[in-house]
Amino acid sequence: MLTVAYLANEFPAAGEPYVGDEIAELRRRGIRVIAGSVRKPDAAQRESAKTAGDSEILCLQPIRLLTLLRAIGLAIRHWNRISGLVSQALLRGRESPGRRLKALLHTWLGAYYAVQLRGREIDHIHVHHGYFGAWIAMVAARLLGVSYSLTLHGSDLLVNGAYLDAKLKNCRFCLTVSEFNRRYILQHFPAIDPGRVVVSRLGVNVPEQAGFPGDITPERHRFTLLAVGRLHAVKDHAFLIKACARLRDRGIDLECAIAGEGPERPRLAALILRNSLQEHCKLLGHVPPERMDALYRAADVVVLTSRSEGIPLVLMEAMARRKLVVAPAITGIPEIVVPGKTGFLYAPGRSDDLVAKILFLQERMHAEDRPAVSRLHWMRHAARVQVIHNFNRSKNLTRFGDRFLHRVAAGNFANENWSPSYEDSVLQQI
Repeated sequence: MLTVAYLANEFPAAGEPYVGDEIAELRRRGIRVIAGSVRKPDAAQRESAKTAGDSEILCLQPIRLLTLLRAIGLAIRHWNRISGLVSQALLRGRESPGRRLKALLHTWLGAYYAVQLRGREIDHIHVHHGYFGAWIAMVAARLLGVSYSLTLHGSDLLVNGAYLDAKLKNCRFCLTVSEFNRRYILQHFPAIDPGRVVVSRLGVNVPEQAGFPGDITPERHRFTLLAVGRLHAVKDHAFLIKACARLRDRGIDLECAIAGEGPERPRLAALILRNSLQEHCKLLGHVPPERMDALYRAADVVVLTSRSEGIPLVLMEAMARRKLVVAPAITGIPEIVVPGKTGFLYAPGRSDDLVAKILFLQERMHAEDRPAVSRLHWMRHAARVQVIHNFNRSKNLTRFGDRFLHRVAAGNFANENWSPSYEDSVLQQI
């Protein structure tokens, strides 16, 4: 039986359901998957994982002394396998001294992870995101004498790409979530074989009934915006709050609901207070999945203001529910939001452009001009079709499984009558 170790920075994590989805897809195909987490997951998330069948999750934290001593011994015995990586961390690249020290720490954690995996007959290690977890997985694979691969999303490639040249050089293959990311990798890391970089799109469930009341222009007392995402600086909810202040000053009676939790909450709360937006902007905190439909239903427009992204699940979820979306024209977002067809894009960093797009939609949604309203209905329909064809969770998981096994298991099953169903990564557009 093929055995794969699957590592994430934190697993399970509410904001990354695709990791669990991929693990379940591989297990459905008869692959033994050992889930791993660098950080200790939230207790509630861990309980939900047990309910879903993940009774054992290998966690690197808290560190155990006996495993630590074994990791040191393993690294010493197989020093020749990782000496090149240590040399890279210390002597090559443009990383800061702080980054280099962290890389040494992560090398030790890689040995620690390898000790946890010993005796489990691991054939391959896969890691989500190109952050420190990728270095840990790479070191563990070297020490165990197996291959490894990684999935790159957005900020891990475009913002925090520390030692990404080494991580890509040593991986058997790299999955990434957009055509933009693939082009970026091949342009900035020309030494990597293009055949090793594969687009593997994420997806969402498409509700059978998507006819929310918002699809027909109703009598509404307030124009409602919705933003969904972790309260982190890269999501730039501050940019949205400042845009709301400008909309309020333009006489728009609006409500902006922001669903998510994170370290930026105190700063965002202070910004709302400073701009006297307490009656207009609400920080909802973490919203359970079962309550998200109600938020989407109430929203006139779903807004994304991130500085860096792959292709966000929130856009897929909103469009699958026939909601109008406004997002920045960055990275892979134009692959799902086709301007004027499936949604609207604004110029990155241009608050005036974001405000103009929202004002345009507010005017059209409450216009007496029936053809204008009808065009918005067609856009909602096209948005849903886009998700059905290109970002459908079930279809994309099947494609993921085929591509993953083709690259990991082709050698193991060379004598079996098996071949992948999907090898075409060409983007289909409406």
